[in-house]
Amino acid sequence: QGQLVESGGGSVQTGGPLKLSCAASGSTYRQDCMGWFRQDTGKKREGVAAIYTTADRTYYVESVKGRFIISRDNAERQVYLQMYDLKPEDTAVYYCAACWTNGLSMTPYGDDWGQGTQVTVSS
Repeated sequence: QGQLVESGGGSVQTGGPLKLSCAASGSTYRQDCMGWFRQDTGKKREGVAAIYTTADRTYYVESVKGRFIISRDNAERQVYLQMYDLKPEDTAVYYCAACWTNGLSMTPYGDDWGQGTQVTVSS
C-alpha cells in the first residue's frame, strides 16, 4: 500500500540544524496531507509538522514553530523537514506518514510507517 524511507537524522549539539528527508511511494504519497511525527523513548508519538499538496497549507506543533520548516517535492515524491535551533527535547525518532490536520492539530492517516530516522540533540 505504500513505502516510506526516512533519512537525514544524526547527532547534533543544541542550536544546530538538521534536515530530514522522506522518500514515499505508492498510495501514501497521494494523500492530500503528509507529515512528520516523532517519538522519544518512553513518550507518546507527537505530530510535528504537516503539509498539504498545496504547499501553502501547513501545520506546526507549537514547540517547533519558527524553528522547523516542512516542504515537499511532489515530482520526486519527497517530504522534507528542515530543523533549526535544535533542542534536547527534539531528541526522538522521526517518522513521516500521511496525516490529517485542521491547522490546530494533526494526526496520522492510515498506518504506513517507515523505520524512522534518529535525531539526537545533546546539551
